[in-house]
Order: sequence, then structure tokens, then C-alpha cells
Amino acid sequence: MALFKLFFALLLLCTSTYGAKFTFVNKCEYTVWPGILTGSGTPPLETTGFELPQQSSRSLQAPNGWSGRFWGRTGCKFNGTGPGSCSTADCGSGQVECNGAGAAPPATLAEFTLGSGSQGSQDFYDVSLVDGYNLPMIVEASGGSSGMCAATGCVTDLNKYCPDELKVSNGDACKSACEAFGKPEYCCSGAHNTPETCKPSAYAAIFKMACPRAYSYAYDDLTSTFTCTGADYTITFCTSIPTSHTAVVNATPSTTNGNEQQAAMSSAPSPGTSGSGSGPEPEPMMRTSGSSDSRRNHSLSTLQFLFIASAFIFFF
Repeated sequence: MALFKLFFALLLLCTSTYGAKFTFVNKCEYTVWPGILTGSGTPPLETTGFELPQQSSRSLQAPNGWSGRFWGRTGCKFNGTGPGSCSTADCGSGQVECNGAGAAPPATLAEFTLGSGSQGSQDFYDVSLVDGYNLPMIVEASGGSSGMCAATGCVTDLNKYCPDELKVSNGDACKSACEAFGKPEYCCSGAHNTPETCKPSAYAAIFKMACPRAYSYAYDDLTSTFTCTGADYTITFCTSIPTSHTAVVNATPSTTNGNEQQAAMSSAPSPGTSGSGSGPEPEPMMRTSGSSDSRRNHSLSTLQFLFIASAFIFFF
């Protein structure tokens, strides 16, 4: 009986301490090195970065109340003879472990704030393109209750549609307009640091059209932050197209339940801004989609770009 009581006490301790399991899956045709940045005031996970070969997975346990962000680094070279580096989303540590450093933009980010574990406390999560884009990513919740518990992310390869002025080197990543031009209207800074004064630019429209559920600019909250309670989460890099989840992730989230969504946003951390991958505390953001043209291999022409941007701004 004493052993049973001890076992039950340990079980209660574990279930009250650990808030969610994060499973990382790599479906890319290349190795991905996930990076992890934990928010201030919450304990770090067991690793801050690791190698994830093609068609492999790895799970990490996070405690209740944990907050942080995940991203995928590509083109990394770590050979043990000196500091290594990655061609996209490098954290600058020179190692596989990021050791508290964030992603250098451009980087596709998955951001989480887990509930405290008390009854009714919700997780907030999103996928953000505010710091630009480097690879497709989907977040899926499983086993949760309450909240939307919806899949989100970006299944479209935005590198194929990136305007020339936002492209990085040979097209491995796509900058945000804020990083590329540094203007307040693109960065939601200065006189443009409120939801009323910072509106989506033509460049944000490109991101949003391709990935409707991911954050395309700093105040893209209403359709980009998601909630769930008591869930585990799968973060998949380069989900195959088509999949059973593609239609869901590509769909624009309904905003008809305004009261629930506004209540969620009032208690969720505010989204980060471009450049936030360099170290500030992580915060949520989100939204994603995949267009029927996602497998075309050419970039948008100037005419196509202007047409899509104008249409988005007109109907916004």
C-alpha cells in the first residue's frame, strides 16, 4: 500500500508539473537543426538545439507555464573542429545548442505560452512570419480540450514566391519588409506602434495570401493566435503536399466567434516584432495557408505581386 501511495503521489506530481509534450518531425528532403529559445522566468527545456535528420522525430517535455519559441535551422555545418554555422536561422552560438540565443532573421517561428496547469488555463500558440520565412512549418495540437485547438503554420514554400528585394542570397530564405527596409511603417515602430497605425503592407499581403493562419505583421492577431487546453503539440517541418491537414492549415480561420477570440487575445502575450529572434523574450503569433500554385518553381512577377497586394489591402 505504501508503494502504491508513493507511485500515486509521483504520478500527481508529474502530471501537475509537465504541461505539454512537443514532438518535432522532419519531412524535409534535408536535415533540419531545430533551435529553442525559452522565455524569461520559465525553466529551459532539456536542450536548446539539436540535429533532426530527414524523416526522423524527437520529443521534448515542457512544464506548465513554459513559454518560448522554436525554429528550424538549415544548411548547418558543425564538424567539431571549430565554430559552426547555419545558412538560415542561425542562432550564432557556433554550436548545435543555441544556449539562449535566438534565430537570426529570416526565420519561420513557432511560439508557445503554456497554461499554468490550473483548471481552465489555456495554451496560446502561433506560427509567425514577422521575422521572415526560411522553411515550411506546421503546428498541430492533439489530445486537447477547450479553445480552437486548430492546426496552424505555413505549408507553402514562400521562397518560391519571395519578391526579389526580400530574397536572401540564392533564395534560401525570404526577409520581412521590416528587416529589408527598416521603415517604421513596416516594423510597426515609432508612430506606427499601435494596431490603429500599423497596417499590413503589400509585402505582408504576400505572406498572408500564402499562409493565412500565420502572423504576417506584428498586429496580425485576430486570425493568427490559437488556444487549446491540456494538449500536446507536433511541430512538422516541410509537410508533404497534399496531406489531410493541408486544407485545414490553408483555410482562413473563422472570426465569427468574436467574443471568444477577443477574450483570448486580451490574456495572450503580445506578438514579437521583426528582429525579435535576436534574443527578446518569445511571444506568440500565427497564421498559415497553402495556395494551389504552391508547387510552381518561379517567383511572382511584378504585375502578379502588385495585383495580389492591392486586392488584399482593398478587402482588408
